Amino acid sequence: MNIAVIFAGGVGTRMKTTGKPKQFLMVHGKPIIIHTVEIFQNHPDIDGIIVVCVADWIDYMQEMKYRYRLDKIGKIVPGGETGQLSIYNGLKTAAEVYGIKDNIVLIHDGVRPLISGETITANIESVKQFGSAITSVPAQETVILVDDDNNVKEIVDRSHAMLGRAPQSFYLKEILEAQEAAIAEGLTNMTDSCTLMKHFNKKLVTVPGERNNIKITTPEDFYTFRALYDAKENQQLE
Repeated sequence: MNIAVIFAGGVGTRMKTTGKPKQFLMVHGKPIIIHTVEIFQNHPDIDGIIVVCVADWIDYMQEMKYRYRLDKIGKIVPGGETGQLSIYNGLKTAAEVYGIKDNIVLIHDGVRPLISGETITANIESVKQFGSAITSVPAQETVILVDDDNNVKEIVDRSHAMLGRAPQSFYLKEILEAQEAAIAEGLTNMTDSCTLMKHFNKKLVTVPGERNNIKITTPEDFYTFRALYDAKENQQLE
């Protein structure tokens, strides 16, 4: 099976919303999280979806599941204290609902609603071939590594620099085992799943993604998404 774990467990303080988490902001009559989930719902190779949600908004998300006929959602679960623990909750639930043997999991941000079906397919095929898929785009600007005092340590060769996006995809058994090993070590706030897997020296393979597959974190991102959505809807973009 191919399972999507869609993470929408944060409250988005950088968005500066008036009482509503960023994933539930409305664009063209539906919340951002629904725009995201629908892409996985409509993909023929996705068999099930787990949504990790802000605890106080689970009832609302449940209502949205029925309103938009998102029948691939197997369960909606609360997030944890950190992003890593929220994803862990989703992975554990995926294993409980769908089983673990040979299942592939695509971990995706609920506020990345511009992912394409082609990227989902590429992630699944990469996991089958290599065991991992990290959706990435080439860095277009200079990448600088600094130390704790903000001194430049290294300027990365741009031809070898990529920006990690989502989904990040693995065999469910492997990423769940890595999560549990990290938690046993006291690591509960790792940046993302590929950082966690790299910690355990797991092989990671990049998959080309789209530049417009932005994460909606700030008001500027929200307006960008709305403009891109309008352009797509008006058939100005493919």
